[in-house]
Amino acid sequence: MKGNQLVRKLFGTDGVRGEANSYPMTAELALRLGAAAGSVLRRDVSTRRVVIGKDTRNSSYMFENALTAGFTSTGMDVLLLGPIPTPAVGLLTRSMRAEVGVMISASHNSYRDNGIKFFGSDGFKLDDETEARIEAALEQGTELATPENIGQARRVDDGLGRYLEFSKTTFRSRRKLDGLRVVIDCANGAAYRAAPEVLWELGADVVPLGVAPNGYNINDHCGSTCPQKAAEAVLERRADVGISLDGDADRVILIDEKGEIISGDQIMALIAETWLADNRLTRNAIVASIMSNVGMETYLSGLGVSVIRTNVGDRYVVEAMRREKCNLGGEQSGHIVMTDFTTTGDGLTAGLQVLSAMVESGRRASELCNRFEPVPQLLKNVRYRKGRAPLEGDSVKAAVRAGREALGTSGRLIIRQSGTEPLIRVMGECENPDLLRNVIADVSAAVADAA
Repeated sequence: MKGNQLVRKLFGTDGVRGEANSYPMTAELALRLGAAAGSVLRRDVSTRRVVIGKDTRNSSYMFENALTAGFTSTGMDVLLLGPIPTPAVGLLTRSMRAEVGVMISASHNSYRDNGIKFFGSDGFKLDDETEARIEAALEQGTELATPENIGQARRVDDGLGRYLEFSKTTFRSRRKLDGLRVVIDCANGAAYRAAPEVLWELGADVVPLGVAPNGYNINDHCGSTCPQKAAEAVLERRADVGISLDGDADRVILIDEKGEIISGDQIMALIAETWLADNRLTRNAIVASIMSNVGMETYLSGLGVSVIRTNVGDRYVVEAMRREKCNLGGEQSGHIVMTDFTTTGDGLTAGLQVLSAMVESGRRASELCNRFEPVPQLLKNVRYRKGRAPLEGDSVKAAVRAGREALGTSGRLIIRQSGTEPLIRVMGECENPDLLRNVIADVSAAVADAA
Protein backbone atom coordinates (compact mmCIF):
# COMPACT_ATOMS: atom_id res chain seq x y z
CA MET A 1 0.00 0.00 0.00
CA LYS A 2 1.30 3.45 -0.91
CA GLY A 3 -0.13 5.95 1.55
CA ASN A 4 -3.83 5.07 1.49
CA GLN A 5 -3.62 3.85 -2.11
CA LEU A 6 -3.53 0.15 -2.95
CA VAL A 7 -0.74 -0.85 -5.35
CA ARG A 8 -0.94 -3.64 -7.93
CA LYS A 9 1.95 -6.08 -8.06
CA LEU A 10 0.40 -9.17 -9.62
CA PHE A 11 -1.81 -7.68 -12.33
CA GLY A 12 -0.28 -6.31 -15.53
CA THR A 13 -1.88 -4.40 -18.39
CA ASP A 14 -4.14 -7.36 -19.23
CA GLY A 15 -4.77 -9.36 -16.08
CA VAL A 16 -2.34 -11.84 -14.57
CA ARG A 17 -0.04 -13.51 -17.08
CA GLY A 18 3.08 -15.67 -17.15
CA GLU A 19 4.52 -19.06 -17.99
CA ALA A 20 2.11 -21.84 -17.11
CA ASN A 21 3.01 -23.76 -13.94
CA SER A 22 5.49 -21.08 -12.86
CA TYR A 23 4.65 -18.24 -10.48
CA PRO A 24 2.32 -16.42 -10.79
CA MET A 25 0.55 -18.74 -13.21
CA THR A 26 0.20 -21.76 -10.92
CA ALA A 27 -2.94 -23.71 -10.09
CA GLU A 28 -2.48 -22.88 -6.40
CA LEU A 29 -2.42 -19.14 -7.04
CA ALA A 30 -5.36 -19.39 -9.46
CA LEU A 31 -7.42 -21.06 -6.74
CA ARG A 32 -6.58 -18.30 -4.25
CA LEU A 33 -7.16 -15.65 -6.91
CA GLY A 34 -10.63 -17.00 -7.63
CA ALA A 35 -11.49 -16.93 -3.94
CA ALA A 36 -10.15 -13.38 -3.57
CA ALA A 37 -11.99 -12.11 -6.66
CA GLY A 38 -15.21 -13.72 -5.48
CA SER A 39 -14.98 -12.07 -2.08
CA VAL A 40 -14.25 -8.62 -3.55
CA LEU A 41 -16.70 -8.59 -6.47
CA ARG A 42 -19.70 -10.35 -4.96
CA ARG A 43 -22.29 -7.71 -4.07
CA ASP A 44 -24.74 -9.62 -1.87
CA VAL A 45 -25.83 -13.14 -1.01
CA SER A 46 -28.54 -13.24 -3.68
CA THR A 47 -26.19 -12.61 -6.61
CA ARG A 48 -23.36 -15.12 -6.66
CA ARG A 49 -22.75 -16.01 -10.29
CA VAL A 50 -19.47 -16.08 -12.23
CA VAL A 51 -18.89 -17.11 -15.85
CA ILE A 52 -15.55 -18.59 -16.93
CA GLY A 53 -14.34 -18.91 -20.51
CA LYS A 54 -11.01 -20.15 -21.82
CA ASP A 55 -8.91 -20.53 -24.94
CA THR A 56 -7.51 -23.79 -26.28
CA ARG A 57 -4.21 -24.04 -24.38
CA ASN A 58 -3.66 -27.30 -22.56
CA SER A 59 -3.05 -25.41 -19.32
CA SER A 60 -6.39 -23.59 -19.59
CA TYR A 61 -8.16 -26.71 -18.35
CA MET A 62 -5.98 -26.76 -15.22
CA PHE A 63 -6.69 -23.11 -14.46
CA GLU A 64 -10.39 -23.55 -15.16
CA ASN A 65 -10.58 -26.20 -12.45
CA ALA A 66 -8.49 -24.19 -10.00
CA LEU A 67 -10.52 -21.00 -10.45
CA THR A 68 -13.75 -22.96 -10.11
CA ALA A 69 -12.56 -24.37 -6.78
CA GLY A 70 -11.61 -20.90 -5.56
CA PHE A 71 -14.89 -19.27 -6.54
CA THR A 72 -17.12 -22.06 -5.21
CA SER A 73 -15.18 -22.12 -1.92
CA THR A 74 -16.41 -18.59 -1.24
CA GLY A 75 -20.00 -19.34 -2.22
CA MET A 76 -19.98 -18.35 -5.89
CA ASP A 77 -21.84 -20.40 -8.50
CA VAL A 78 -19.72 -21.00 -11.61
CA LEU A 79 -20.98 -21.22 -15.18
CA LEU A 80 -18.36 -22.83 -17.45
CA LEU A 81 -18.47 -21.60 -21.05
CA GLY A 82 -15.65 -23.75 -22.47
CA PRO A 83 -13.43 -22.50 -25.31
CA ILE A 84 -14.87 -19.13 -26.34
CA PRO A 85 -13.53 -15.74 -27.52
CA THR A 86 -12.68 -13.09 -24.92
CA PRO A 87 -15.37 -10.64 -26.17
CA ALA A 88 -17.97 -13.35 -25.63
CA VAL A 89 -17.04 -13.50 -21.95
CA GLY A 90 -17.62 -9.76 -21.59
CA LEU A 91 -20.94 -10.09 -23.43
CA LEU A 92 -22.17 -13.09 -21.41
CA THR A 93 -21.05 -11.69 -18.05
CA ARG A 94 -23.51 -8.87 -18.59
CA SER A 95 -26.32 -10.75 -20.34
CA MET A 96 -26.29 -13.66 -17.85
CA ARG A 97 -26.29 -11.24 -14.87
CA ALA A 98 -23.04 -12.57 -13.47
CA GLU A 99 -21.07 -10.72 -10.82
CA VAL A 100 -17.77 -11.72 -12.36
CA GLY A 101 -16.49 -12.85 -15.73
CA VAL A 102 -13.15 -14.60 -16.24
CA MET A 103 -11.22 -15.35 -19.41
CA ILE A 104 -8.33 -17.80 -19.19
CA SER A 105 -5.95 -16.86 -21.98
CA ALA A 106 -2.54 -15.41 -22.76
CA SER A 107 -3.96 -13.87 -25.93
CA HIS A 108 -1.29 -13.81 -28.68
CA ASN A 109 1.42 -15.58 -26.62
CA SER A 110 2.51 -19.17 -27.22
CA TYR A 111 0.97 -22.18 -25.47
CA ARG A 112 3.70 -22.04 -22.81
CA ASP A 113 2.08 -18.94 -21.29
CA ASN A 114 -1.35 -18.37 -19.87
CA GLY A 115 -3.29 -15.59 -18.19
CA ILE A 116 -6.39 -14.71 -16.21
CA LYS A 117 -8.51 -11.67 -17.14
CA PHE A 118 -11.40 -10.46 -15.00
CA PHE A 119 -14.57 -8.66 -16.06
CA GLY A 120 -17.00 -6.82 -13.81
CA SER A 121 -20.76 -7.24 -13.83
CA ASP A 122 -21.03 -4.54 -16.53
CA GLY A 123 -18.95 -6.69 -18.91
CA PHE A 124 -15.93 -4.36 -18.86
CA LYS A 125 -12.47 -5.33 -17.67
CA LEU A 126 -11.70 -4.33 -14.11
CA ASP A 127 -9.99 -1.04 -13.38
CA ASP A 128 -6.65 -0.76 -11.58
CA GLU A 129 -8.24 0.01 -8.21
CA THR A 130 -10.44 -3.08 -8.23
CA GLU A 131 -7.53 -5.30 -9.26
CA ALA A 132 -5.52 -3.84 -6.38
CA ARG A 133 -8.37 -4.71 -3.99
CA ILE A 134 -8.30 -8.30 -5.24
CA GLU A 135 -4.55 -8.44 -4.63
CA ALA A 136 -5.08 -7.10 -1.10
CA ALA A 137 -7.71 -9.79 -0.43
CA LEU A 138 -5.28 -12.38 -1.83
CA GLU A 139 -2.64 -11.35 0.71
CA GLN A 140 -5.02 -11.06 3.65
CA GLY A 141 -6.89 -14.29 3.00
CA THR A 142 -10.59 -14.80 2.35
CA GLU A 143 -13.44 -16.13 4.44
CA LEU A 144 -14.62 -19.51 3.20
CA ALA A 145 -18.29 -20.40 2.81
CA THR A 146 -19.99 -22.71 5.26
CA PRO A 147 -20.76 -26.21 3.91
CA GLU A 148 -24.36 -25.35 3.06
CA ASN A 149 -23.25 -22.23 1.14
CA ILE A 150 -20.50 -23.71 -1.04
CA GLY A 151 -21.15 -22.73 -4.66
CA GLN A 152 -22.07 -25.04 -7.52
CA ALA A 153 -20.49 -25.38 -10.96
CA ARG A 154 -22.09 -26.41 -14.24
CA ARG A 155 -21.36 -26.33 -17.95
CA VAL A 156 -23.27 -23.87 -20.15
CA ASP A 157 -24.13 -25.43 -23.50
CA ASP A 158 -25.52 -22.37 -25.31
CA GLY A 159 -22.86 -19.75 -24.52
CA LEU A 160 -21.11 -20.08 -27.85
CA GLY A 161 -24.43 -20.08 -29.69
CA ARG A 162 -25.42 -16.83 -28.01
CA TYR A 163 -22.18 -15.23 -29.17
CA LEU A 164 -22.67 -16.55 -32.72
CA GLU A 165 -26.12 -15.00 -33.00
CA PHE A 166 -24.94 -11.73 -31.47
CA SER A 167 -21.99 -11.51 -33.88
CA LYS A 168 -24.28 -11.81 -36.89
CA THR A 169 -26.35 -8.86 -35.67
CA THR A 170 -23.26 -6.60 -35.88
CA PHE A 171 -23.13 -7.11 -39.65
CA ARG A 172 -25.26 -4.09 -40.52
CA SER A 173 -25.50 -4.54 -44.28
CA ARG A 174 -28.90 -5.50 -45.67
CA ARG A 175 -27.02 -7.71 -48.11
CA LYS A 176 -25.18 -10.89 -47.24
CA LEU A 177 -21.66 -12.09 -48.00
CA ASP A 178 -22.79 -14.13 -50.99
CA GLY A 179 -20.08 -14.18 -53.64
CA LEU A 180 -17.25 -13.24 -51.25
CA ARG A 181 -14.49 -15.70 -50.52
CA VAL A 182 -13.03 -15.11 -47.06
CA VAL A 183 -9.94 -16.69 -45.54
CA ILE A 184 -10.30 -16.85 -41.76
CA ASP A 185 -7.28 -17.79 -39.62
CA CYS A 186 -8.37 -18.58 -36.06
CA ALA A 187 -4.83 -19.18 -34.71
CA ASN A 188 -5.92 -22.59 -33.38
CA GLY A 189 -7.48 -20.54 -30.62
CA ALA A 190 -10.75 -19.62 -28.97
CA ALA A 191 -12.62 -18.65 -32.16
CA TYR A 192 -11.86 -21.85 -34.07
CA ARG A 193 -15.55 -22.77 -34.14
CA ALA A 194 -17.27 -19.39 -33.88
CA ALA A 195 -15.61 -17.34 -36.61
CA PRO A 196 -15.93 -19.76 -39.57
CA GLU A 197 -19.53 -20.53 -38.57
CA VAL A 198 -20.57 -16.86 -38.43
CA LEU A 199 -19.00 -16.11 -41.81
CA TRP A 200 -20.58 -19.17 -43.42
CA GLU A 201 -24.02 -18.39 -42.00
CA LEU A 202 -23.74 -14.87 -43.43
CA GLY A 203 -23.20 -16.38 -46.88
CA ALA A 204 -19.43 -16.30 -47.40
CA ASP A 205 -17.35 -18.94 -49.14
CA VAL A 206 -15.13 -19.67 -46.14
CA VAL A 207 -11.53 -20.87 -46.26
CA PRO A 208 -10.70 -21.82 -42.66
CA LEU A 209 -7.17 -21.92 -41.23
CA GLY A 210 -5.98 -22.55 -37.69
CA VAL A 211 -9.09 -24.50 -36.71
CA ALA A 212 -7.48 -27.68 -35.38
CA PRO A 213 -6.31 -26.86 -31.82
CA ASN A 214 -4.40 -29.57 -29.97
CA GLY A 215 -3.54 -27.65 -26.81
CA TYR A 216 -0.06 -26.68 -28.01
CA ASN A 217 -0.42 -25.08 -31.45
CA ILE A 218 -2.24 -21.88 -30.47
CA ASN A 219 -0.63 -18.87 -32.24
CA ASP A 220 2.00 -21.23 -33.64
CA HIS A 221 3.02 -19.58 -36.95
CA CYS A 222 -0.57 -18.54 -37.52
CA GLY A 223 -3.10 -15.91 -36.55
CA SER A 224 -2.72 -12.15 -36.19
CA THR A 225 0.93 -12.32 -35.07
CA CYS A 226 1.80 -14.30 -38.22
CA PRO A 227 -0.63 -13.12 -40.92
CA GLN A 228 1.67 -14.32 -43.73
CA LYS A 229 -0.02 -17.73 -43.63
CA ALA A 230 -3.42 -16.18 -44.31
CA ALA A 231 -1.88 -13.92 -46.96
CA GLU A 232 -0.56 -16.96 -48.82
CA ALA A 233 -3.99 -18.59 -48.65
CA VAL A 234 -5.68 -15.43 -49.96
CA LEU A 235 -3.46 -15.49 -53.06
CA GLU A 236 -3.65 -19.25 -53.53
CA ARG A 237 -7.44 -19.41 -53.19
CA ARG A 238 -8.05 -16.07 -54.92
CA ALA A 239 -9.98 -14.85 -51.90
CA ASP A 240 -11.47 -11.38 -51.56
CA VAL A 241 -10.08 -10.81 -48.06
CA GLY A 242 -8.29 -12.55 -45.21
CA ILE A 243 -9.06 -12.22 -41.51
CA SER A 244 -6.41 -13.23 -38.96
CA LEU A 245 -7.42 -13.46 -35.30
CA ASP A 246 -5.22 -14.06 -32.28
CA GLY A 247 -5.54 -16.83 -29.70
CA ASP A 248 -8.46 -15.32 -27.80
CA ALA A 249 -9.94 -13.47 -30.81
CA ASP A 250 -9.87 -9.99 -29.30
CA ARG A 251 -7.60 -8.65 -32.03
CA VAL A 252 -7.56 -8.83 -35.83
CA ILE A 253 -5.26 -8.17 -38.76
CA LEU A 254 -6.71 -8.12 -42.29
CA ILE A 255 -5.22 -9.10 -45.64
CA ASP A 256 -6.48 -7.60 -48.89
CA GLU A 257 -7.04 -9.52 -52.14
CA LYS A 258 -3.46 -8.74 -53.22
CA GLY A 259 -2.04 -10.46 -50.15
CA GLU A 260 -1.07 -7.16 -48.51
CA ILE A 261 -1.35 -6.97 -44.72
CA ILE A 262 -3.67 -4.30 -43.29
CA SER A 263 -2.87 -2.90 -39.84
CA GLY A 264 -5.27 -2.12 -37.03
CA ASP A 265 -4.75 1.59 -37.72
CA GLN A 266 -6.10 1.23 -41.26
CA ILE A 267 -9.07 -0.75 -39.96
CA MET A 268 -9.84 1.94 -37.39
CA ALA A 269 -9.58 4.66 -40.01
CA LEU A 270 -12.01 2.85 -42.33
CA ILE A 271 -14.56 2.19 -39.59
CA ALA A 272 -14.27 5.78 -38.32
CA GLU A 273 -14.82 7.19 -41.82
CA THR A 274 -17.75 4.83 -42.48
CA TRP A 275 -19.41 5.60 -39.16
CA LEU A 276 -18.82 9.33 -39.63
CA ALA A 277 -20.69 9.23 -42.93
CA ASP A 278 -23.56 7.36 -41.25
CA ASN A 279 -23.66 9.76 -38.26
CA ARG A 280 -22.78 6.86 -35.96
CA LEU A 281 -19.41 8.10 -34.70
CA THR A 282 -19.96 9.69 -31.31
CA ARG A 283 -18.22 12.99 -30.60
CA ASN A 284 -16.50 12.75 -34.02
CA ALA A 285 -13.54 11.22 -32.19
CA ILE A 286 -11.79 7.91 -31.66
CA VAL A 287 -9.37 6.66 -29.00
CA ALA A 288 -6.01 5.16 -29.99
CA SER A 289 -2.87 4.18 -28.10
CA ILE A 290 0.44 6.01 -28.36
CA MET A 291 1.64 3.28 -30.74
CA SER A 292 -0.80 4.16 -33.52
CA ASN A 293 0.74 5.76 -36.59
CA VAL A 294 0.63 9.55 -36.77
CA GLY A 295 -0.45 9.17 -40.41
CA MET A 296 -3.82 7.90 -39.19
CA GLU A 297 -4.20 10.90 -36.91
CA THR A 298 -3.39 13.31 -39.73
CA TYR A 299 -5.83 11.61 -42.12
CA LEU A 300 -8.72 11.55 -39.64
CA SER A 301 -8.04 15.14 -38.63
CA GLY A 302 -8.64 16.11 -42.24
CA LEU A 303 -12.08 14.50 -41.99
CA GLY A 304 -12.88 16.38 -38.80
CA VAL A 305 -12.26 13.37 -36.55
CA SER A 306 -10.01 13.88 -33.53
CA VAL A 307 -7.78 11.15 -32.07
CA ILE A 308 -7.49 10.85 -28.29
CA ARG A 309 -4.27 9.11 -27.28
CA THR A 310 -3.86 6.74 -24.35
CA ASN A 311 -1.35 4.30 -22.89
CA VAL A 312 -0.82 0.93 -24.56
CA GLY A 313 -3.36 -1.73 -23.64
CA ASP A 314 -6.94 -2.17 -24.77
CA ARG A 315 -8.19 -1.74 -21.18
CA TYR A 316 -6.78 1.80 -21.16
CA VAL A 317 -8.31 2.46 -24.55
CA VAL A 318 -11.70 1.34 -23.20
CA GLU A 319 -11.33 3.43 -20.04
CA ALA A 320 -10.66 6.53 -22.17
CA MET A 321 -13.57 5.68 -24.48
CA ARG A 322 -15.95 5.49 -21.54
CA ARG A 323 -14.58 8.67 -20.00
CA GLU A 324 -14.69 10.62 -23.28
CA LYS A 325 -17.95 9.00 -24.44
CA CYS A 326 -16.42 7.62 -27.66
CA ASN A 327 -17.79 4.48 -29.30
CA LEU A 328 -14.71 3.55 -31.37
CA GLY A 329 -11.14 2.96 -30.34
CA GLY A 330 -8.30 0.54 -30.69
CA GLU A 331 -4.67 -0.25 -31.21
CA GLN A 332 -2.39 -0.72 -34.18
CA SER A 333 -1.93 -4.36 -33.13
CA GLY A 334 -5.56 -5.03 -34.03
CA HIS A 335 -7.51 -4.51 -30.83
CA ILE A 336 -10.58 -2.76 -32.22
CA VAL A 337 -13.15 -1.77 -29.60
CA MET A 338 -16.69 -0.78 -30.61
CA THR A 339 -18.75 -0.18 -27.49
CA ASP A 340 -21.96 -0.09 -29.51
CA PHE A 341 -21.41 -3.85 -29.75
CA THR A 342 -18.89 -5.17 -27.21
CA THR A 343 -17.04 -4.17 -24.05
CA THR A 344 -13.59 -5.18 -25.24
CA GLY A 345 -11.68 -5.82 -28.45
CA ASP A 346 -13.52 -8.16 -30.83
CA GLY A 347 -11.61 -9.30 -33.90
CA LEU A 348 -14.56 -10.99 -35.58
CA THR A 349 -16.90 -8.01 -35.14
CA ALA A 350 -14.23 -5.64 -36.47
CA GLY A 351 -13.75 -7.89 -39.49
CA LEU A 352 -17.50 -7.87 -40.09
CA GLN A 353 -17.51 -4.07 -40.16
CA VAL A 354 -14.95 -4.13 -42.96
CA LEU A 355 -16.86 -6.82 -44.83
CA SER A 356 -20.02 -4.77 -44.51
CA ALA A 357 -18.24 -1.77 -46.04
CA MET A 358 -17.01 -3.95 -48.90
CA VAL A 359 -20.50 -5.28 -49.60
CA GLU A 360 -22.20 -1.88 -49.40
CA SER A 361 -19.62 -0.06 -51.54
CA GLY A 362 -18.85 -2.85 -53.99
CA ARG A 363 -15.16 -1.97 -53.62
CA ARG A 364 -12.24 -4.30 -52.99
CA ALA A 365 -10.39 -4.55 -49.71
CA SER A 366 -7.28 -2.97 -51.22
CA GLU A 367 -9.28 0.13 -52.14
CA LEU A 368 -11.12 0.44 -48.84
CA CYS A 369 -8.41 -0.46 -46.36
CA ASN A 370 -5.64 1.88 -47.43
CA ARG A 371 -7.10 5.10 -46.08
CA PHE A 372 -3.81 6.89 -45.38
CA GLU A 373 -0.10 6.79 -46.13
CA PRO A 374 1.66 5.74 -42.92
CA VAL A 375 4.61 7.72 -41.65
CA PRO A 376 7.64 5.36 -41.69
CA GLN A 377 7.51 3.46 -38.41
CA LEU A 378 9.89 0.89 -36.95
CA LEU A 379 9.34 -1.34 -33.94
CA LYS A 380 11.94 -3.61 -32.36
CA ASN A 381 11.34 -5.91 -29.39
CA VAL A 382 14.24 -6.60 -27.06
CA ARG A 383 13.86 -9.53 -24.66
CA TYR A 384 15.26 -9.18 -21.15
CA ARG A 385 15.93 -11.58 -18.29
CA LYS A 386 13.61 -11.79 -15.29
CA GLY A 387 14.69 -9.54 -12.48
CA ARG A 388 16.43 -7.06 -14.74
CA ALA A 389 15.36 -3.43 -15.19
CA PRO A 390 17.09 -2.45 -18.44
CA LEU A 391 15.34 0.91 -18.77
CA GLU A 392 16.88 2.13 -15.50
CA GLY A 393 20.48 2.02 -16.75
CA ASP A 394 22.33 5.27 -17.42
CA SER A 395 23.54 4.05 -20.82
CA VAL A 396 19.97 3.31 -21.92
CA LYS A 397 18.70 6.67 -20.69
CA ALA A 398 21.52 8.40 -22.57
CA ALA A 399 20.73 6.47 -25.78
CA VAL A 400 17.05 7.41 -25.51
CA ARG A 401 17.90 11.09 -25.00
CA ALA A 402 20.24 11.04 -27.98
CA GLY A 403 17.63 9.31 -30.14
CA ARG A 404 14.95 11.84 -29.32
CA GLU A 405 17.32 14.70 -30.01
CA ALA A 406 18.22 13.17 -33.39
CA LEU A 407 14.56 12.77 -34.38
CA GLY A 408 13.69 16.25 -33.15
CA THR A 409 10.18 17.55 -33.60
CA SER A 410 9.68 15.64 -36.86
CA GLY A 411 9.65 12.21 -35.25
CA ARG A 412 8.60 10.17 -32.22
CA LEU A 413 10.51 7.68 -30.06
CA ILE A 414 8.54 5.53 -27.63
CA ILE A 415 10.23 3.11 -25.24
CA ARG A 416 8.01 0.90 -23.14
CA GLN A 417 8.07 -2.30 -21.18
CA SER A 418 5.50 -4.86 -22.30
CA GLY A 419 2.85 -5.60 -19.73
CA THR A 420 2.38 -9.17 -20.97
CA GLU A 421 5.87 -10.42 -21.94
CA PRO A 422 9.49 -9.82 -20.80
CA LEU A 423 10.09 -7.43 -23.69
CA ILE A 424 11.16 -3.83 -24.11
CA ARG A 425 9.44 -2.33 -27.13
CA VAL A 426 11.43 0.31 -29.00
CA MET A 427 9.25 2.18 -31.51
CA GLY A 428 10.01 5.21 -33.61
CA GLU A 429 8.41 7.27 -36.38
CA CYS A 430 10.16 9.63 -38.76
CA GLU A 431 9.83 10.78 -42.36
CA ASN A 432 13.53 9.96 -42.84
CA PRO A 433 13.76 6.13 -42.94
CA ASP A 434 17.56 6.04 -42.72
CA LEU A 435 17.63 8.25 -39.64
CA LEU A 436 14.85 6.16 -38.11
CA ARG A 437 16.74 2.89 -38.64
CA ASN A 438 19.89 4.31 -37.06
CA VAL A 439 18.06 5.65 -33.99
CA ILE A 440 16.13 2.41 -33.39
CA ALA A 441 19.32 0.35 -33.86
CA ASP A 442 21.27 2.48 -31.37
CA VAL A 443 18.57 2.48 -28.71
CA SER A 444 17.85 -1.25 -29.14
CA ALA A 445 21.53 -2.07 -28.82
CA ALA A 446 21.76 -0.09 -25.58
CA VAL A 447 18.70 -1.88 -24.19
CA ALA A 448 20.07 -5.29 -25.25
CA ASP A 449 23.37 -4.61 -23.48
CA ALA A 450 21.48 -3.81 -20.28
CA ALA A 451 19.03 -6.70 -20.58
